[in-house]
Formats: sequence, C-alpha cells, structure tokens
Amino acid sequence: MGKAWKFEDNLNTDEIIPARYNITIIPLELAKNVFCEIKPEYTKTVQPGDVIVGGQNFGCGSSREHAPIAIKGSQAKCIIASSYARIFFRNAINIGLPILECPEAVADITEGDDIDVNLATGEIFNRTNGHQYQAQPLPQFVLKIADAGGIVNFLKTHDIQELLS
Repeated sequence: MGKAWKFEDNLNTDEIIPARYNITIIPLELAKNVFCEIKPEYTKTVQPGDVIVGGQNFGCGSSREHAPIAIKGSQAKCIIASSYARIFFRNAINIGLPILECPEAVADITEGDDIDVNLATGEIFNRTNGHQYQAQPLPQFVLKIADAGGIVNFLKTHDIQELLS
C-alpha cells in the first residue's frame, strides 16, 4: 500500500529528473532530485511503496535511463499510467521498475489516495474510495526482471533460457 502521486499527460523525462542532475546513475542520488521542479515536496515526503500515477505518454522526451532510475531510487512501488513513451517503457523494464497501464485507474485515482497494487495479477485497489481496477498483469519474465532489480542483475544470476520460460 502507498500514497498516490498524480501527474498529467505527457510528463517528459526532463520533468522527471532535470538533465543538470544526470551526472550519476546511482538511484539514491538521482532520487534526491526526482520531480524537483514540478512536485518539490515529493522527495521530502515520499514513502517506500508509494505509487506514481501518470496520464498518457508518460516518460516522453529523451531516452535517458536516468528518469526511471530516479523513480526507482525514490522507492516508489510502481507506476500506473494510461500509456508510456516506448523508450521509457523499455528502460523501466530494463532497470526493474514495475509499470502498469490502466486508463480507468488513472482517471479515478486522485493525489494522496491510498493505493494497493498486485503486480502479478494487475489488480489495483483504491482503499480511499473502495474502487478496484484491472490492469494487464506484468508478464512472468518482467516480474522476474523486476524481482532481480533489473535485467543486468537478472542475467548475472540466471540463465537467459530461464528468462524466456
């Protein structure tokens, strides 16, 4: 369970983490400046397990991996959005940041709602208003990557065939 942090459509990677902070790839360092220009209170009050809720085309803009790394470093449980920019989607999976698409949840969730997410089933429960939503669950191989902390970590300890099975 976690608090919902709500963002608008077309949130770009420079709004997630401005380029001037992209001098490292250390998640906790990047997390210190995530959303600093659009939600400066985020870094001061985010709690492990909070949920990012975004509109359409989440993560558009540059293809830098810093944006999903910064979100992951903030210890957000996952992102729920209506849709994702293609490169952000790939980068999020590669670094082990769980993402779900569910336009119905995005339309109904408000900032601060208490959200529970089951990544394996795709079930999203809004404890604040009692509504439940169904996202497409993450494929097993994506869950394995997320559990390992990203594709590189997964491949360090697993055979590639295990990822495909």
